[in-house]
Amino acid sequence: MAYPGYGAAQGADPLYGYFSAVAGQDGQISADELQRCLTQSGIAGSYKPFSLETCRLMISMLDRDMSGTMGFHEFKELSQVLNGWKATFSSYDRDRSGTVEGPELQHALSSMGFNLSPQAMNIIMKRNSTQGRIAFDDFITCCIRLQALTDQFRRRDTTQTGAATFQYDDFIQVTMSL
Repeated sequence: MAYPGYGAAQGADPLYGYFSAVAGQDGQISADELQRCLTQSGIAGSYKPFSLETCRLMISMLDRDMSGTMGFHEFKELSQVLNGWKATFSSYDRDRSGTVEGPELQHALSSMGFNLSPQAMNIIMKRNSTQGRIAFDDFITCCIRLQALTDQFRRRDTTQTGAATFQYDDFIQVTMSL
């Protein structure tokens, strides 16, 4: 089935089969459909499937029209980002336990350009870890939040000095969308 705005080339893309199997007539997928699609595609590999909350965050990361859904082009972009984050996570999950510890997380995030203070890392660990370990799903959630907050901050740091001004409502919208 062809969806409006999608060319015939998508039919040859293996991701399109997973996407189209769960997308409705509008060619968009919701968070629960994204969860099914990612599980069916096996993108998480040997790691546990993504939680519904992580899928909501994935959609919000790429939801440029604020529809709460994701089209195929956004899904394809997401799969590329996820594969990059998966490669980073795997390189620090040396024991293949499906988790990373605090120092490994800090190195992984630093390798992606996030230079965080010990206090910020402590908050991240408290929010995302279980018994001092962060699973792949929680790592993805952390990456999405860090990337989105960094992007929002940079938009407001017009002088590129490391300082930004937020109005209260703007701050609430940015933080509550994550």
